[in-house]
Amino acid sequence: MTTHQQFAARTGHVVTTADPLWTVERSASPIIGTAIHNGHHTRPDLTPHYALPEDGRLREEDPFTEYFIRDLPNRVIFHRSRFEIDLNRARDAAVYLRPDQAWGLNVWHDTLPQAQVDASLAIHDAYYAMLEQTLAGLEAMHGGFILLDIHSYNHRRDGADATPTDPEKAPVINIGTFSMDRDRWAPLLDPFLEALAAQSVDGAPIDVRENVAFEGRGEQTRFVHERFPKTGCAIAIEFKKVFMDEWTGEPSLSHLDQFRAAITATLPVLSEKLKAVT
Repeated sequence: MTTHQQFAARTGHVVTTADPLWTVERSASPIIGTAIHNGHHTRPDLTPHYALPEDGRLREEDPFTEYFIRDLPNRVIFHRSRFEIDLNRARDAAVYLRPDQAWGLNVWHDTLPQAQVDASLAIHDAYYAMLEQTLAGLEAMHGGFILLDIHSYNHRRDGADATPTDPEKAPVINIGTFSMDRDRWAPLLDPFLEALAAQSVDGAPIDVRENVAFEGRGEQTRFVHERFPKTGCAIAIEFKKVFMDEWTGEPSLSHLDQFRAAITATLPVLSEKLKAVT
């Protein structure tokens, strides 16, 4: 059992289906969280094609990000690896076929057969059809919604013992707003940023900044803002992997709990401000 699987079992997030795609939990709230890079599983027929070993894939995935949104009333968790299908890439780039699409990594032994590519793209299509239906339901019920798009990023790319990325270029939490109508959603987004920055981890304020390490150019936020331009606010949230060892995959449950609590503390602010802008 992998560290990720052990953590899931220990903390109660166990998926019982044999070959899961995603889990959706729906409640009577306009706030939804997603963890679309949380997954590590890949379908068995892809296994012979991988040149990149499992630990190399895990290093670029976003393990434990589903934990941050466990207190949200609506949740979507994707259980497949981004090395099978990357839901946060546009469809024509959602399967990593070349090293330049995957941080210079050689993912496959040889050219991936088109049948395998098509099978992965079918998951991409099905996910976005599901997401649009889910969000349309929230829109119909509440007049608008907020989607917290949770991710994580590496800051020790040169090795476990190497100097990490300069903190000036790598906030603990990076908020991406590239595809957002920033002026429209400012009355909601700015209080959210303030509420999040007011939280602390190990007694220190959380370094929360906007569009520093990432700008929120992913496909999911773009999709939301295109499909629901007046009613859907999608916020890309990238956690620096200070809550885990990005080389061994070992998490710190204490840090995960504190970051989870930080996200949960912002929910009243988000609920209040959404009413004012929709």
